[in-house]
Parts: sequence; structure tokens; C-alpha cells
Amino acid sequence: MEFLTVEIEKPEDVNVILGQSHFIKTVNDVYEALVGSGPHLRFGLAFCEASGPCLVRRAGNDEELTALAVKNASAIGAGHSFIVFLREGFPVNVLNQLKQVPEVCHIFCASANRVEVIVAQTELGRGIAGVVDGASPRGVETEDDVAARHDLLRRIGYKL
Repeated sequence: MEFLTVEIEKPEDVNVILGQSHFIKTVNDVYEALVGSGPHLRFGLAFCEASGPCLVRRAGNDEELTALAVKNASAIGAGHSFIVFLREGFPVNVLNQLKQVPEVCHIFCASANRVEVIVAQTELGRGIAGVVDGASPRGVETEDDVAARHDLLRRIGYKL
């Protein structure tokens, strides 16, 4: 077995969700879950089929994000993995809907950060072993940092 890392390529203003699922119906059901989550959400998704023709299946309502999803899914190349890129919305707005999709087994990450995917390569194929999401901590928050966190949550509408 060999381990490799694949860095997710994305613009800074785009969020990524990486997960594992099963069955070709994933593309249709994830698409429907995302479309139903909000009228302004722009997204692209790709799913690596793990049997039959083993194609990268794709869908989305934004051509650029769909092409980006296909490019990254192809680079990762792990069977039954899916990747979603979001614009004009955040993972927190769609994660519960995605987790309710019957085919979704696991969400590895949902992030706006730089993400590296740790991929295991065997004779059978590839699988996602884990992710590196952003940088390591540089310290512990102070009382000023707590106040700034609470202020941010209020400004973006998540706390009264």
C-alpha cells in the first residue's frame, strides 16, 4: 500500500465538502438536496463510481464549480467518494441535508480552508484515509478572542 496526498484545488471564495457514499444514485440525490437548500446556492459536484464503468459522475448548477469538482474528484480517484464545491452558501447551510441523503456514508470535511486528502493506493484502487484541513493551532484563545468569536457569530446571524 502507498499513501499519497492530493491537495484540493479551489478558489479562496469557494467551500468544499468531501464525503463517501455508495450507489450511482448519489449524484441525483445530492443534487436535489443542494438545490432544495436555498435559491442562491451555486454548486458543482462529482462522484467517483466504484464499479461498472467506473466513471466520474457529475451534476451542478454552476459550470465552473462542476468542472472543478470533476477535476478534483479525478485527482483523488477514490471509489465511492464525492466532492461538492459551494459558492453563495456555506457548508453549515447544507450539511444536515447531505447527511440525510440515504447514500451518504461519511463526511470527511467541510471547509473553506486549504485541504489535503490523504489517499491510500492498493492493487484494488484508491480510498480516502483522511484529510488535513487548514493549519495547526498556534495557541489558545484569550478572553478577547472569545469576544471576537461571539461578535463574528452575531454579525453573520448565528447568535443573538
